[in-house]
This record gives sequence, C-alpha cells and structure tokens, in this order.
Amino acid sequence: MQRIECMRAIYDRLEDCLVVTIMGAVAAELQTIGHRPNFFYLQHAMGLASSTGLGLALCLPKQKVVVFDGDGSILMNLGGYTTMARYRPKNLVHVVFDNESLLSVGGFPTATSTGSDLEKIAVGSGIPRAVTVRTIGEFISAYDEACWLRLARWEIEAGFLSERALATAGNRARL
Repeated sequence: MQRIECMRAIYDRLEDCLVVTIMGAVAAELQTIGHRPNFFYLQHAMGLASSTGLGLALCLPKQKVVVFDGDGSILMNLGGYTTMARYRPKNLVHVVFDNESLLSVGGFPTATSTGSDLEKIAVGSGIPRAVTVRTIGEFISAYDEACWLRLARWEIEAGFLSERALATAGNRARL
C-alpha cells in the first residue's frame, strides 16, 4: 500500500473538508492528484500539521478538517497526541503515513523503523481506540468510519513502505 494510493482512494471525499498536509512528499503527491482551494500545504513546518489541523478544528467546529501527516513529523511533536486526546474535536481526521523514514529530508530512518509503535503511543497519550490497517480497502473503511459516523476522534496511520497502519477513534460513548 502506498501513500498516494490512499490519498487517491479518498480524494473525492475531501471536497468539503479543509485539508492540511505536512511538507514534502505528502504535499507533492496530493498536488499531483489535483489541487483544490481547500488544501493547505504546510512548508518548512515539520511536526506542525497536527497542531495546525487541531487549531482549525477547534476554531471551526462545523467544518470537517483532514490532516495528512508523516511518521517523522508526528515523532517531532508527540505532545500533539496528548493535546488532540484532550480536546477530541469531532470534526478532525488525522492521517499519519508511516514509511519509517524522513523521506523528504534525505531518507533517514525514523524511530518507527526500529520498533517505536505509533499506535501504542497514540493510545498511551489518551486516544482511546486504535486499529491497524494494511490494505487500501481497510484504509478506506477506517477513513469512512471516522468521517461519516462522526466518531469523537480518529487517527489513521497508513503505511507507505512498511505496510503498517493504524487508526484510532474516540470513545463511541461521547457521540
């Protein structure tokens, strides 16, 4: 499963969302699929897509916000997980593509390449549910459930090279 395949699979569902991407390959790949005026590509701000998306979701509670992020970025801002878990905006979907590499800045391995588990980190930060997805079909299902069932909080990590992925959702009792 590749990152661009995941974004292509849900591209039509992004039309009415504010979309925030992290720098580098994620932004470039989304642009190759097709730019829209509701897409915001963070440049030179590694680690801040989750915080930017959270801020937008909190300020615009009736607007669905989707963040496309990377493992290196999340690892640079692990405090973002605890803040997202604290506020749990129902209008935020956060997708983390884990290729076990800082691809955009030279391809250096990230901590996920040596065993750090973003699913366990998310749950340990207070995000109450996590599920691993390995196929495009599973990714689409997890994304659709996060968006259309309006779960309290979702985190989706989609594997690029590693074919590992994670989806975390808020507590259904909070719906």
